[in-house]
Amino acid sequence: MNNYQKHKQEINNLKGRPDLLIHICCGVCSVYPLKYLSEYFRITIYFTNSNIYPYEEFLKRLEALQTYLKYLNDPEIKLIIADYDNESYQKKVRHLKDEPEGGKRCYLCYRIRMEETFKYAEKNHYEYCTTVMSISNRKNADWLNEIGEQLEKQYPTVKYLHSDFKKGDGITMNDQMNSKLNLYHQNYCGCIYSQR
Repeated sequence: MNNYQKHKQEINNLKGRPDLLIHICCGVCSVYPLKYLSEYFRITIYFTNSNIYPYEEFLKRLEALQTYLKYLNDPEIKLIIADYDNESYQKKVRHLKDEPEGGKRCYLCYRIRMEETFKYAEKNHYEYCTTVMSISNRKNADWLNEIGEQLEKQYPTVKYLHSDFKKGDGITMNDQMNSKLNLYHQNYCGCIYSQR
């Protein structure tokens, strides 16, 4: 069963409207997943992205997300902004600085941000946790879901919601909505190495 099928099965088996903590990396990646998931969950966004360099870029991506949230005008969706600490992030990934884009450094980056999200979810009693990163054609959805499954075992009070948001016309709907809203669209993934 692929990630998209697992996701659909999990959605179909939901009871009620559980609390979901969702990691969001930027405004443009949030458009379809937020609209879609808000039908099934009470959503809290966790914006934890110390990987983004420089800080001004972090703020641009946050502002794009806030613009979209104003557009959605859904008072049930909450936003939590984690502390920005690019220096600590750099210490964790610097040994992989020469890795190609999409390689081991990116895997570690996914894991760092997803684990921060899981920790927060466990501490604050969220039932589910996921990330929007699978909407991007540049992100490895298999890796994201593998990490999610590992973290679910590590933080057993939190269920991981599998995802591949680009499937089922997700990427098409995301792109159409982004064009309509004219949200800020970055031209690199986020870290100083991808910027170079």
